Amino acid sequence: MLGHLADPTRLHLLRLLAGDEQDVSTLTAQVSASRSSVSQHLGRLRLAGLVQVRREGRRMLYRVASDHLRGLVEEAYLFAGHLIHGIPHHAPER
Repeated sequence: MLGHLADPTRLHLLRLLAGDEQDVSTLTAQVSASRSSVSQHLGRLRLAGLVQVRREGRRMLYRVASDHLRGLVEEAYLFAGHLIHGIPHHAPER
């Protein structure tokens, strides 16, 4: 499961979906990948159980599968921000 988060495009898609459900066209406009690539990434995330999909008319709407995943994705972005910007890490709670 964590291997799916290692791909920058998939992690970005999950972060976008953590806010609200979206369709492929809306997601494609927000990432630097083709529609075909976004569809393939979403398919992999769906098969891994990380996103869920529902049909609304002709559109397929994707969303993150759980609040736990939403938190994990946000923590991954916060951790990356600390690394990139040289922000000291928080001391572990005891």
